[in-house]
Amino acid sequence: MTDSQQQKVAISETAADSKKRIWAIVGASSGNLVEWFDFYVYSFFSLYFAHVFFPSGDTTTQLLQTAGVFAAGFLMRPIGGWLFGYIADRHGRKASMLISVCMMCLGSLVIACLPGYGEIGLAAPVILLLARMFQGLSVGGEYGTSATYMSEVALEGRKGFYASFQYVTLIGGQLLAVLTVVVLQQILSDEELRSWGWRIPFFLGAALAVVALWLRRSLNETSEKKHREHRDAGSITGLLRNHTRAFLMVLGFTAGGSLSFYTFTTYMQKYLVNTAGMDARSASGLMTGCLLVFMLIQPIVGALSDKIGRRASMMIFGAGAAICTVPILLLLQNVQSSWLAFALIMLALIITSFYTAISGILKAEMFPPEVRALGVGLSYAVANAIFGGSAEYVALLLKREGIETSFFWYVSAMGALAFLVSLMLHRKGKGIAL
Repeated sequence: MTDSQQQKVAISETAADSKKRIWAIVGASSGNLVEWFDFYVYSFFSLYFAHVFFPSGDTTTQLLQTAGVFAAGFLMRPIGGWLFGYIADRHGRKASMLISVCMMCLGSLVIACLPGYGEIGLAAPVILLLARMFQGLSVGGEYGTSATYMSEVALEGRKGFYASFQYVTLIGGQLLAVLTVVVLQQILSDEELRSWGWRIPFFLGAALAVVALWLRRSLNETSEKKHREHRDAGSITGLLRNHTRAFLMVLGFTAGGSLSFYTFTTYMQKYLVNTAGMDARSASGLMTGCLLVFMLIQPIVGALSDKIGRRASMMIFGAGAAICTVPILLLLQNVQSSWLAFALIMLALIITSFYTAISGILKAEMFPPEVRALGVGLSYAVANAIFGGSAEYVALLLKREGIETSFFWYVSAMGALAFLVSLMLHRKGKGIAL
């Protein structure tokens, strides 16, 4: 074979390899998008169905009750992180991702068909709680497994860029949920949305899961047999015995990162309506624009992390969140201009992107293959359940008690914690400094 022929073969193999990697990213990401769409639909549509399951009390009390159910779903995440981490490390990443998307589909279908308090009484909020816990179990396993899969399929030197698509699809699911709100607000009246229209997105999420399931079935397994058969594979004992420091560091990263993320995405719509006095339609439209830009900058920040390192990216996030959170939220309290509100929220989201874009790859690089999915999933799920899942509940509770600004300082303090933990990273950004 001539040099020219060898070169053509090499180019052909490179192109085929790139196509496989892109298809793997699309397949893994599609399920991630569907799962997070289903999960966020609950949060964004709670303004319309809170009265269906919790008919008594004022608006803040009803939202507080639905936020409590939202937080309860997060409490299942550690169990999901352990269960699906075990499956992924012991039986393969693909099996774990297939099961998780099926479970999310079932949870959404239950909520879509669930009668209200007026029809079945106390059973309505109880079943709603169980469905949300089931979804929380699924999402708890989704993060660690998809982060692990995407880190293993990515090319060295471009892992930050590839891994950033985990949050592209996560935010994409959130954005799709907001867009669904906006579209339904245009074609249905408020009365129709509050009566039955809120059920539509839950049916839509269940249908989209079928597409994600088909795409994920075509994925190649990235874990190796020797790692799946390792004595510590999927073992909590092995994880905590040999990787305690990494586990605790991920807890610290996630405490600050997820709290900031949920504050300026999931909770922000309610904050604009319930505190700033913005009408629901305007708040939904504003958040659609914010989430779209937030989604688009993820690959840029992920690629930047490949140049400056994960440590530098995390330090930028931690310092920015610690310094800027309080003034941003204070200014948003009485904001009159939608453009100013957009600018303030985007500033917070740009800061947060230095965490979100590298979140999965940073954590995956801290654990060996035999406990990678478990290490990433469980540590993330524990911190996310405590800090991320409770963000709305804590914010609304402090508002009801008349000390809403305490929440601002709480978010800022967790950003400072993330900054301190990032100092323990190796200067090149991979692993832990010795």
